[in-house]
Order: sequence, then structure tokens, then C-alpha cells
Amino acid sequence: MINVAELITFAVYFIALMGVGWYFYKKTVRIEDYLLGGRKMGRWVTALSAQASDMSGWLLMGLPGAVFLMGVNQSWIAIGLFIGTVVNWLLIAPRLRVFTGETESLTISSFFESRFQDPTGLLRIVSAIIILLFFTIYASSGLVGAGKLFESMFSIDYRVAVFLGGLVIILYTFMGGFLAVCWTDLFQGSLMFIAIILVPTVAFFSNGGVEGISMAMAAKEISTSIIPGGKFPLVMILSTAAWGLGYFGQPHILSRFMSIKSVKELPRSATIAIIWVLFSLGFAVIVGLVAIPMFPEITGGDSEKVFIYMVRALFNPWMGGILLAAILSAIMSTIDSQLLVSSSALTEDFYKKVIKKDAGEKELILIGRISVLIISLIAMLLALNPSNSILGLVSYAWGGFGAAFGPVIIAALFSEKTNWKSALAGMITGTLVLIVWERLGYGAVMYEIVPGFVANSLVIWLLNHFTKPEDQGFYKKLMEAFRRETA
Repeated sequence: MINVAELITFAVYFIALMGVGWYFYKKTVRIEDYLLGGRKMGRWVTALSAQASDMSGWLLMGLPGAVFLMGVNQSWIAIGLFIGTVVNWLLIAPRLRVFTGETESLTISSFFESRFQDPTGLLRIVSAIIILLFFTIYASSGLVGAGKLFESMFSIDYRVAVFLGGLVIILYTFMGGFLAVCWTDLFQGSLMFIAIILVPTVAFFSNGGVEGISMAMAAKEISTSIIPGGKFPLVMILSTAAWGLGYFGQPHILSRFMSIKSVKELPRSATIAIIWVLFSLGFAVIVGLVAIPMFPEITGGDSEKVFIYMVRALFNPWMGGILLAAILSAIMSTIDSQLLVSSSALTEDFYKKVIKKDAGEKELILIGRISVLIISLIAMLLALNPSNSILGLVSYAWGGFGAAFGPVIIAALFSEKTNWKSALAGMITGTLVLIVWERLGYGAVMYEIVPGFVANSLVIWLLNHFTKPEDQGFYKKLMEAFRRETA
């Protein structure tokens, strides 16, 4: 049965998003505006947009569901992600902002080409293909989350729910580009933060606190230890915490660093982001734990819906509608970013690079918007299977970017010796190792990002001993610019 209060709440929410999209549609006149907001984003928008687009629907659905089923040891995912967030903001963000500004790069792919002085264009094209591959999978995970949310709330067919969720996201991303995405992320990130703290706090005191959780976990034989069971607990800890390695290669997060108006804004922006992610990840784990005594009958795939059930059990329909909109916020704030980065890859790295090098600003913006539609349709088709796991899809795509781009980003920012040949070889190796490792089923033993990341790093290190940069002084010029701008 459809809840009228929740329906009205969501309708108002959708209308507000469309309004933001339309407002920035009229302000988007250059391709740099559409892809990076003209590099004029403030510290709050940058921080909350980066973290909201980072966490996606898995923060309120996938991670609590994993903790609900398997216990406290799943907290290593949150620990790894927190460490990765801190390192990303403090070490990667400042240099990336300066280096991409100096090379006038609008995408990660174009940055790789410029930074490593690749005369062939292969580095740019291969990285763009990898972006399209993994972001299509990543976006489909968000649409799975939207489908499960709308199916639970409005009792509609899952496939119809996927279509409705995708339609709203496509419209405001299509219209407003990066500016619309970032400003909606500011609101969505704030709503997510409030919901992820409020809901488990109320649930905790309504279900017997620590004692109630402990008794329920004992009854269901769920481990209360943070140390995983099995013969190789350290391997499981490393595998789970390795999510943090993925941060260095996520284009939708890295593009936020590229868009901030000044590198000097980054320290305060980093503080905001780190506090946000610390509380959000911690309370997401608490959601999963508190749900154990609340919903002892839930098993399997429905575990990813415990936050939805919790909201409906504890709050009136109007308040519940607002809090459930936080799940939609988490989903939308990630998918819109992924669509935009994928659109950037098609527009800047294929169309402008290969098809029409002299394309004008209006033409590129149009191609960018058409690209959003194409990628969205493919992601929708992948999301139509209701048995898909949100966390499973996210972990594969997240691992793909970490294994393909993580070591290359680190080398681009911190290694004077790395050249385009070693970067390209490392990128391809990391991607192939990840795919083969997952296909062979070894992901159950060790998260595939680990062998992919290690293989990529080793190939770069080895080839750096046999090949040289095209311009050995180029990295020094970028570092001089970095020291000048951070002085």
C-alpha cells in the first residue's frame, strides 16, 4: 500500500532537484563549467560533494546489511575507507588540484596524457575505456538501490522502480552538469549525515542498547568480535580493510579535488570531509548492529533494506519520508557523479580527441548530455536483475578503479621517473589481474583490489628502470608550481 506522506515527500524532493538542474542549465556555457564547474567550487560544496558521491547507497544499505548478516568484523570495511579518505584528502588532493590546473586537464584521462607526455594518446583512450566499463557497473549498483527503495516504499514492480529512479537522476544531471551535481550533493550529503546519526541513535535506545544487541547476536550466532573467524583472520582483515586502497583511483572523487577554486581551500575542506566520513561510517556500522534485535526474521538479500525497515518502524510517515529521502540522496549523489565522469570520458577523451578535434563549446556540452543518456540506459539494463547485491556491484567497480588508476595517480603526483609507457602497462596489468582474480573466484579469499593494485605498482616500478620520461624536467615544473601555490 502506498504511503501518501512518503509519496508527497519524495515528490517535493524530486521537484527541488529538477529546479536545481534547470537553474544551472542556464548557467552552463562552457565545457569546463559542465565538467568541473569552472574550477570555482567552495570548501563546503567540495567536501560534502566528494563524500556524498563517494558513499552512495551502500552506506545506508550495503554496509549495514553486511554488518547485520556477518557481525562486527565487517567494520574493517569502514576502518579501511576512513584511512583511505584521510590519506586521499591530505596527500593526493593538493597536488592533483595544482597539477591538473597547470596542465589544463578537465578529466583524469586527459591529466594522465598531459602529465606523462604521452605522444600516442593511448594512455588517455585506455583510461577512458576503463572509466566507462567500471562506472557503468557502479551506476547500475545505485539503480539497484533505487529499485529496492521504491519497491519497498511504494509496492511497485522492481523494474518500474529502477526506471523511475534513473529518470530523475538523468534529468538533473543532463541539464545542470557538474554545478547541479555538486550543489545537490551539498544538500544530499547534509541529509545523509543527519539520517545516519538520528535513526540508529533512536533505534539503539528503543531496543535494549548494548545488552539487547549482544543477546540478539548470540541467539543468531553472529560474531561479536572484530577479529574475523576462520584459519587466516589477518588475511580477511587485510582483504576487508583494502577498500581504502580504492580511494586513490576513483575519478568521481578526484574530480572534486580538481574543481575547488584554490588549493589553499583544501585543508578546511578536508577537515569537513574527514569529520563527515568518520561519523557516517561509524553510524552505518551501528545501523547494522541495532537492526539485529529489531528484525530477527530478516535474512539474505533483504538485509540491505534494514535501514528502510528501521525508519518505518520508528518514525511517523512525514518524518520517515524525509529520512528515507536520505537513502535516495546517497544513491543519487553517487550516480550523478558517475554519469558525469563517464560523460566526460566520452566527450573529452573520445569525441574531442578522436572524432572532432575542433569541436566548439556548445557542441561538446551537447555531446556530454547525449553521453549521459547513453550510459544511463546501459546502466538501467544492468540493474534490472533484482537479485543483484548493491555491495557486490560496488565492491567490483570500486576495486576496478583502485587497481587500474590508484598506483598511476600516486606515480603521477609523486614520481619523477614514471613515464607514459610504465603508466600504461601498469594500468592495463592492474585491470586484467583484478578481472581474472574475480573471475577465478579468488575474491572470496582476498578482495581483488589487492592483487590488482600490487601488480600495477610492480609493473610501474620495474618499467621505470628501463624507460625514461618524454620530458625529464616536466615533473619539476609541476612541483615548482605546487610549491608556489601552497607557499
